[in-house]
Amino acid sequence: MSVLPAGIPTGAVRAVGEGSKPLPPGANVSMFVPRDVYGVVRPRTVDEVRDIVRAFARTEDGPRLQALSTGRNWGLGSREPARDGVVTLELGGLDAVRELSVEGGWAVVEPGVTQLRLAELLAGTGRMLNVTASSGHTSVLGNAVDRGVGLRRQRTLDLVGLEVVLPDGELIRTGWWPHGEHPGAINPQGLGPSPLALFTQSDLGIVTAGVVRLLPRPEAQCVLRLGFGSGRLAEAVDELRRWTAQGLVSGVLKVYDPVSTRSYGGLGDEYLTHLCVSGTERSVAAVTRVVEEEAEESGLFTRVLRSDEHPPAPDDLVARAVERLYAGDPSRNEAMLRSAVGQEADRVDAEGGGWLFFLPLIPFTGPSVARAQELLDRVHAETGVRPGSTVNALDPDVVDLVVSFRFPRTEHHARQAHRALDRTYELFAEAGFHPYRLDSDHHAWMDRFSGDPAARAFVRRLKETLDPRRVIAPGRYA
Repeated sequence: MSVLPAGIPTGAVRAVGEGSKPLPPGANVSMFVPRDVYGVVRPRTVDEVRDIVRAFARTEDGPRLQALSTGRNWGLGSREPARDGVVTLELGGLDAVRELSVEGGWAVVEPGVTQLRLAELLAGTGRMLNVTASSGHTSVLGNAVDRGVGLRRQRTLDLVGLEVVLPDGELIRTGWWPHGEHPGAINPQGLGPSPLALFTQSDLGIVTAGVVRLLPRPEAQCVLRLGFGSGRLAEAVDELRRWTAQGLVSGVLKVYDPVSTRSYGGLGDEYLTHLCVSGTERSVAAVTRVVEEEAEESGLFTRVLRSDEHPPAPDDLVARAVERLYAGDPSRNEAMLRSAVGQEADRVDAEGGGWLFFLPLIPFTGPSVARAQELLDRVHAETGVRPGSTVNALDPDVVDLVVSFRFPRTEHHARQAHRALDRTYELFAEAGFHPYRLDSDHHAWMDRFSGDPAARAFVRRLKETLDPRRVIAPGRYA
């Protein structure tokens, strides 16, 4: 007997366990323990999503639904659910760009739309997508709903509207949506209480489309690469923060540590900053000159290279990709991905080298970044695993610190890497550096990181109200 309830469109069923057994476990690049997945359904339309949800809503027992976009959430679990006993609802088949307005600066996209596809549609226009440093074959909407970070800003700032199927099958649109010939100005909050944020990192509904903002394309751009030694980390970060606070930096300033640089094919033994200046031709020329002068006067940097005078070498995969990413072009990301895990996007989980991520937010201060590096040194000393890290300065006060663990995919090395990840969670929590995204194995940390217990209880009451039959399985943030 099938574990799938009656009423699911036949064409949407991709796989189902034999009898009451789960499917054979799939691979994930992080080597997290596979969960029990009893079926895979892949709807082709929003109406099919609603039919599937209604079918599960009619049954009180059996597996629950776990939605995903393209499943390429590498380092955090890929397509792996947080809990056992689910049927995976793969939304990659919903891949339409429903509307796109270059003039208005927005696009309505479905979960299967990748950042490479949307970026290509915008090529040659006055708008660009705030792209991430992950593969171009990852979902625009999936990353935004999980509160990812782009090269220009946090992706939540790009998300202005969501179309959501609720646990009873009702379809709603929240936030801002274009209507008719005169869509008006973008206003994500609308009037009155806004439920938009309720559906990010959420098990309260299934997102089937979203409105994302498109950024004005700069008329000119220059990316500076500044190196500095590990002994000047705190001083250099404070200087970079000063430049950011005073408006000299466009987008997200990035600092790769030596481990991360080598992970992507580089050979450097120092920290390497990527700093973008964009605007008009004259403003870029003026600000770039000011940054060069500030860097020289500080005495902190071993080298300052400009992309217009010293373009990255062909084998400098990081610099070549980052320069294009600031311009909204993710086409060079695949070379970085291959360098990191040895495989193309569609083979990462099956055959790629081991990869884990820890993603905390920390204050943008020299002492805080230096303290984070001390904690990672301690992880290395205790576990033998050397994490890499990349500073992503979101604004003058907050850094998204991407901590990565690479390891050979053997049981021994996986245990060692996972022990290092667990220890990183512990040490960073003690220091007050909390993650803004979780992997599929660390959902139990939600209560520790989620702040006010009363607010946490409020969200649980919302879940009970909206989804009393638990149609949607609890996710990483439940």
